Parts: sequence; C-alpha cells; structure tokens
Amino acid sequence: MSASIAHEATHAARAFGPIVSQTSTHHEPTPPIAHDFVKLMFVRSGSLILFSEFGQQPATLGDVVILASNTLCGGEPEGHVTVTTVYLDPDYIIDQVFWQYAAVLSDRLHAQQFAERFYSEAAQLIRLGEDRAGMLMPWLDELVALTIEDRPMETFHRVQALWFSVAHVLTPFVTTTPIRESSTQRETTWPTQPRRRGFSPLRAEARRAAELLRADPTRRWSVTDLSREVHLSKSQLGRVFVEAYGKSPIAYLTMLRAERMAGLLRTTDTPIAVIAREVGWNDPDFAARQFRRSIGVTPSHYRAIARARATTTGSR
Repeated sequence: MSASIAHEATHAARAFGPIVSQTSTHHEPTPPIAHDFVKLMFVRSGSLILFSEFGQQPATLGDVVILASNTLCGGEPEGHVTVTTVYLDPDYIIDQVFWQYAAVLSDRLHAQQFAERFYSEAAQLIRLGEDRAGMLMPWLDELVALTIEDRPMETFHRVQALWFSVAHVLTPFVTTTPIRESSTQRETTWPTQPRRRGFSPLRAEARRAAELLRADPTRRWSVTDLSREVHLSKSQLGRVFVEAYGKSPIAYLTMLRAERMAGLLRTTDTPIAVIAREVGWNDPDFAARQFRRSIGVTPSHYRAIARARATTTGSR
C-alpha cells in the first residue's frame, strides 16, 4: 500500500466508525427528531417521558429504547435523565444478520430482506431491568471511552467485542415478527447510508429527492412530481429512495412535517389547525392522525405536556 493510499485509509477510518457511543445527561426536553442511523438509548439514571411511534411511554433505569433509522423520537426528562446512546451503521447491522444466519441466507441482499421482514418495529421500548442493565454498564462505558479516543481502525475489534456482548444480552428482548402485526410496522427500516458516515446515498436521485422534500415540505408533493424532478420513473424512485432512507418519499415527507409541527406546538401559541396548514396539511384531522402516528400522542396532548413542563420550569 502506497503512503498516500495508507494516509487516505487512515483518514477515512478516523472519519467514520460503524459503532459510536456517548453518555449525556439531559435536564431540558428534546423535541422529536429523526436520524439516518440505528439508535439505542440505555437509561442509566433518572427518568423521562418518551414520544415516538410506540406512543407516550415512561422510561427509567433499566430501560432501553431502540429506534430504526428515520424514526422520530422526543423526550421530556422528569428532573434529569442520564443515557448512554449507541449509534449503529445500518449496513453493519445487516452484515451481522447475514453472518448470524449464514446457514439459511443466500447472500447479503437476502439478509437485508430477512431483517426488513423480522425487525419491522421502527421504535421499541425494552424493559431490560436494573440487574441486566447493570451488566451492560462497564461495556457501555468502555464503548464511550473508545469513541472519545477516536481511533476506530485500531480499536475496531475491541469495539466489536463490546457491542457483541451488549447485543447478546439485549437481542432476546427485541421484538421480531414474521408478519406485520401493527400499523406502525413498516416493511423497510434500514437505509443504506447514515448521515454520520459523511457520504451520500448510493443513488444521487434519492439524495436529490430528499433535498427537495426538506427544502419545501409544505408543498403538496406527489411521487409523480418527485420522479419528474429527478428523472426517474415512479417505481424506480420508490425503490432507490427506500434503499437510501428506509421509507417511501411520502413517508419521509410526513416525518419532516411532524418534526416541524412538534417544534411549532412547543414554541408558539398558534392554533393547531393553523400549524397544520403551515407545515403542509390542509386537513387538521388528517394532520392530527399523521402526527400521532409519528410522535405517539395527539398535537393537543403534546402541546399540553410542553406547556406543563414550561410552567413547572418557570416556577422553580
């Protein structure tokens, strides 16, 4: 390997690792937000109220939240909450699935299809319990330390060993279903390229379509409009977009609007029907249904919780 190639390889390794961890303490609410990577949050102390596709749920010591890519989730700490968050590259997870079931899977594409079918819950809250969670803490602490060290190439095998130890304890509690059992399940939850990786989806057309949706989420987009903009057929666009972002273009647009609506509900006194129109939904009832499906509670309930939190904070 030439010196220049070795330098590039080292730089790329330091720019990206498939497993990244951090521990943080939160006192303020976190608005619903989505990421292009798989996210696991281990509650270490304190408690919070979570909002996501599983609805409104309390989480405390011993609980673990698992979020597929592009899944909205927000939280309201009850005083404070300390969590260790592990971010996983979806491609890395698919590789694990392939090798775990190598005896029955023909190739990596087969592994992706298998994962999409059996791990279809986009948001899960697992009550692991304090004893089991306690087993994980030394491994999680070391994962965080290695992330801070920022030498992913040199520490790659140790990071894998730690993650496998965590996954061994956690995996038996993860919900898997051979058929879709709830309205929140979706056929594809694994995008191919997370934002954290720092380079774009495999198809430029998918990236361009997502940029158009983010730039103008209030527009009454249709797949026909998007396909015309990126010069693909509707079926081609649907396929490459799901491969890149884990959901259809219209589902991605719904996520963007729900995220924006949550922010306006929290920060303004604008009537909910007006906010619905401002984010792109002319029918407030339809907007309420889409918001509840994405965030887990109705817009009015979400606003009431945010106001109660603000009142409590202001009275201290």
